[in-house]
Amino acid sequence: MNPVRKSFSNDPLFPFDLVFKDTKSPERELPDHLHDRYEWIYVYAGKGRMFVDQKFYDMAKGDLFLIPGNSIHRAFPDPHEPVTSTAVFFAPSMISSENLDDSYNNLRCFELARKRKQYKLETTELLQNYTENVLEDIRSELELKIPGYRHAISLQLQQWLLRMNRYAFPTDSEESEDSRIGPQWMKEILNYIATHPNEDLGLSALAQQASVTAAHFSRVFKQLTGMNVTDYVNAKRIVQAKELLHETDESIGSIAEQCGFESLPHFHRIFKRITGQTPGAYKRRKG
Repeated sequence: MNPVRKSFSNDPLFPFDLVFKDTKSPERELPDHLHDRYEWIYVYAGKGRMFVDQKFYDMAKGDLFLIPGNSIHRAFPDPHEPVTSTAVFFAPSMISSENLDDSYNNLRCFELARKRKQYKLETTELLQNYTENVLEDIRSELELKIPGYRHAISLQLQQWLLRMNRYAFPTDSEESEDSRIGPQWMKEILNYIATHPNEDLGLSALAQQASVTAAHFSRVFKQLTGMNVTDYVNAKRIVQAKELLHETDESIGSIAEQCGFESLPHFHRIFKRITGQTPGAYKRRKG
């Protein structure tokens, strides 16, 4: 049987989903499936089995599962004591930030889980309590949607990943180089996109700059960011446009040009598709 490809909410500026304290019967559980998002699952109660990458694991209270993107997996809840769990889904692009420490990578725990083919983590009571508190805080942010909630969730996620990297996979100099997310050219390209929004950022131009084929570039880019090149570039350009609209008095046409949009109508169309409002409406909200 071919695995099912799970879909998610389509918000390129916030590639994050949460399924909070869900109890599923065997009949409601998805068959073998995969997705581009990275996923972690925390078990509150019940029992069952988890299949990840050709291996089965028992599921019980306090268990944590780290599932890297595009890993085939499936849960098998016990019919009499079904598992209650929370699942977190996110794209790597959500937690990208300036590289303050070249030896640290937020996704190290996922990459080492894949490398070692060990996706289940036994946890201490302290880590269980911490994880439950983080998940509750994230759920609250999603429900209340107070301004800044996306940033708050990103910070919570990065803090949790930091704790997991330190707890589950202590630093090992031999492994740290191998486990870094993506090739060096991808890191350089992501920085180039962020700092040169008005340049040619099409697939062909970026692949040529990275000295790889367009097909290889597209495949690696989608795997690491969870988005295709066009959607990612548009999202980054809109983020910059929103900052300029909010922080400056420059005209919308000037901002569109600075952010690399080919025309004002194109800018309006992409801005509204991503944010749900026009650039003019967004600009009038400032202050």
